[in-house]
Amino acid sequence: MPFIGVDPWRWQYFEGVAVPDALVIPCDDPTGWRLYPRYRYVYNKLFICASQGIPNGPHGVMPDRFPVFSKPVMNLHGMGIGGRMIGSAAELEAHFTPGHMWMELLVGPHVSTDVALAGGGPRWWRHATGKALPGGMFDYWTVHARPRPHLERYLTGWIDRHLRGFTGIVNFETIGGGIIECHLRMGSEQWVDINGPGWLESVVRLYARGRWQFFYRAKTGYSVALFGRHDAVYTIDLRTVEQLRRFPGVSSIQITFNPAKPRAQHAMPPGGFRLAIVNCWSLRTGLEVRERLMRLFTVASPNGRLPDGSGPAIRLPVPRAAGR
Repeated sequence: MPFIGVDPWRWQYFEGVAVPDALVIPCDDPTGWRLYPRYRYVYNKLFICASQGIPNGPHGVMPDRFPVFSKPVMNLHGMGIGGRMIGSAAELEAHFTPGHMWMELLVGPHVSTDVALAGGGPRWWRHATGKALPGGMFDYWTVHARPRPHLERYLTGWIDRHLRGFTGIVNFETIGGGIIECHLRMGSEQWVDINGPGWLESVVRLYARGRWQFFYRAKTGYSVALFGRHDAVYTIDLRTVEQLRRFPGVSSIQITFNPAKPRAQHAMPPGGFRLAIVNCWSLRTGLEVRERLMRLFTVASPNGRLPDGSGPAIRLPVPRAAGR
């Protein structure tokens, strides 16, 4: 398995891509940690903040001002696990957690950026912005065709200082232009298909030969998420999903959980349990297909409600018109 860390529901993008023997391409953070001991410090979010002059500290050290954002110092499973806003000293004391930290609460666009580095030099960029929901969830991501020159200049400066000589795909998460996370792997595993045909083959060449060659005129796409509740059990007949995969404007659909795996072992944000993702070329299409997909799920309790009668168990954010 040369692509290490790919979730089973995303193998649809990786199957059939030829990879040289013994080559490993990281698709999750534990693999990136193991492969690149020289650069492991980027997973320490205290370092990420300090490298940019962003106020921060471990739990037990009181901030000078509030609100702040609290999260684990290191989290190799992602999905915003353990993250929350803290509004006061009393709240921080109440939520004191060893191994957690606080940082300045950044505001502005939440951007996920993938960059292809060859010898530490950026060769390709792709940016996506997320429409956030409470509890660490995202309604959808817009995968932009256009560059973000100011952000790219800022990230290039940080790369020059802290990722000198690195070759591979690196993912950054930023808010308001400030880096909040850095990952030594691709972040676009969720929307590989939106990056365009031949992108994964270009990734293989980068890791195998240290050179980047990718020629595709990017198109804006969307990755639309469907969340349910943590305290409900969902089932779906995968055969019913196939018709939606052929819906005009849909690129792919992922059912983002493994029924054979204990629910507690799925990395999910505090606000909900992610059920599916629709990758598409029109936001209006994605929202419509998500609503249709929602109706295909059933809840393993009477009348489609939770045992305590508090259903319905499906959580579907109110759709917004495309382009707003």
